[in-house]
Amino acid sequence: MTETSKLKSENKIVRLLKDWTLPVAMVMGTAVYLVFAFVPALDDAARFFSPIFDQIVPLFMFGILFVTFCKVDFHKMRAVKWHVWIGLFQVMFVVLIVAMIIHFGISGSSLILCEAVLVCIIAPCAAAAPVVTQKLGGNLEQMTTYTFLSNFITALLIPICFPLIEPSEGITFVPAFLKILREVCLVLVLPMFLAYIVKHTMKGLHRRIIGVKDLSYYLWGCSLMIVTGVTVKNIFHADTSAAFLFVIAFSGLLLCIIQFAVGRFVGHYFGHTMEAGQALGQKNTAFAIWIAYTYLSPLSSVGPGCYILWQNIINSVEIWQTSRRAERKV
Repeated sequence: MTETSKLKSENKIVRLLKDWTLPVAMVMGTAVYLVFAFVPALDDAARFFSPIFDQIVPLFMFGILFVTFCKVDFHKMRAVKWHVWIGLFQVMFVVLIVAMIIHFGISGSSLILCEAVLVCIIAPCAAAAPVVTQKLGGNLEQMTTYTFLSNFITALLIPICFPLIEPSEGITFVPAFLKILREVCLVLVLPMFLAYIVKHTMKGLHRRIIGVKDLSYYLWGCSLMIVTGVTVKNIFHADTSAAFLFVIAFSGLLLCIIQFAVGRFVGHYFGHTMEAGQALGQKNTAFAIWIAYTYLSPLSSVGPGCYILWQNIINSVEIWQTSRRAERKV
């Protein structure tokens, strides 16, 4: 094989990995968990790394948001009409689910299913959504602005909704609200303000951060690998039937299709079909899994865990189609 053919072969592999980073990350996360789960010699290592991975997930979410917002021109961030409508639909979906749980007194397996659906709705727009949107040829500033707004919406909705459907023993609504608000703001809101400070006061550090191409995209891939492993772990340890797990997974698929479809439907009225679809459909599933097993039933984290698969199949196909169209134009 000549040097040129080797180079072409390597380029094809690199391009394949870039196009399919997300499925590759999910497969690796699943494989790593299965190795640790079924190799007895690794039991001690598994017990050692398990709490570490639990702590790493919010740090990855913080890092992804921080890097994403370091690349944003804050002066170009403007709320536009489709932001308002997408935000309203997110709030409406959340209110509908919470109202159903409270009004009908839903409990048991039905409550777990509702919680699995709820976290997939209440979760903010993914920090990597602007990155994916840019790869698809969309408007980076508009998507980043909505990511910013979506995180604020989520930071307000979660402390209000979760104490209503999962009251903490011995804790009244206000202390629960403040506790969850503090923790959610540390993960979602703080990195935005730190990115703004770094961008405007630490020019050298800022240049080094934005100089790493697709850094937030690959951080997202790493976090996806971890949360996929966590989801597979929750599935294997779930004290329920395979049929119920299938219901949760199928509900995630329907919800993913609905949210992408509603977003695109709203967006086409404003000439931003793709951006609005990503804004409502592409969720910060790592965050959703974290809040599910932290504040709700751990089994409900299977919902966003499956949602990862569905939304990233859509994202990967969209990225692949965009890449092929770009190649045909060359």
